[in-house]
Amino acid sequence: MSRQKNKSLWESRRKNPAPPCQCERRCKMDITAQPIELTGEKSSVRLKEITDKLEQGITDLFDSERYKNYLRVMSRFHSYSFNNTMLIFLQKPDATHLAGFQAWKKFGRHVKRGEKGIKVIAPTPYKKTVKEDGEEKMIVVPHFKVVSTYDVSQTEGEPLPEIATPLTGSVDDYDDFLTALEQVSPVPVSFEDITGRAHGYYSLADKRILVRAGMSEQQTLKTLIHEISHAKLHDFDLKAPPDERPQIDRETMEVQAESIAYTCYQKFGIGDSSDYSFGYIAGWSRGRELKELRSSLEIIRDTAAEIIDDVENHLQELRQEQESDGPVMAMG
Repeated sequence: MSRQKNKSLWESRRKNPAPPCQCERRCKMDITAQPIELTGEKSSVRLKEITDKLEQGITDLFDSERYKNYLRVMSRFHSYSFNNTMLIFLQKPDATHLAGFQAWKKFGRHVKRGEKGIKVIAPTPYKKTVKEDGEEKMIVVPHFKVVSTYDVSQTEGEPLPEIATPLTGSVDDYDDFLTALEQVSPVPVSFEDITGRAHGYYSLADKRILVRAGMSEQQTLKTLIHEISHAKLHDFDLKAPPDERPQIDRETMEVQAESIAYTCYQKFGIGDSSDYSFGYIAGWSRGRELKELRSSLEIIRDTAAEIIDDVENHLQELRQEQESDGPVMAMG
């Protein structure tokens, strides 16, 4: 297995760590973000209002820069629901950490005077007694309402504790990251000389991922995440009849895989992602129904979140193993 190491890339990241949001200036230029004002007094009316805003936001999303900025937001809030990710994007795309008004007080911080809340949808289930077969039983009824949250930039007070140790950018981290991705992959991964111009591909026939050997670290990781996305989402039995195969066009497959790769790239701060282009996104979305657009966005969010969580878990396991092994003591 061949793995080219580009030491200067990772050393530069270690010496100059990336800020939480590398796109803050671009977000402000490209997106007219503003607080969502709701007029309804009843919870059900407010929920309908914000749902309408969501649907309009999805329809307006598919411009290259707007779409990239949305994926950046999703990379920072990958554990949030699709609806709430979109709401954060529409209101404050440079947000990094959200909490409610009272919750910020527990961190020794308070919301600045005059700040507008970022509205999201929160679950508020309640219990209800019903009769079934002549017997009473307690059930939980799903319910949701609109609540206001605030970004850390809208607060002041005690500094936030470090939640997690980020990748430091060393060569060892690259090896660990690559190992974690191989463990996340649903199929075997091999690094080989590939004929043609492809950086890699998922083989439906062999059920394995091939990545071109000798590429830069950035390109290797980008390609591997892209192909893992294909393996997770677009696999099928070549012997299956056409009506039993996934009913999805090739263009949609590529949009999904590339969007997932970009989201993971942003989440882990892997090198420069300025060469990513989604210029084709407007053409892809044109003429498609809102239901189909929303479905693809939810698939992208769910798969990216799954890959990010699995990679983080594997990295944590790898580091724990390395710490438990400890340094080798010389005897003499």
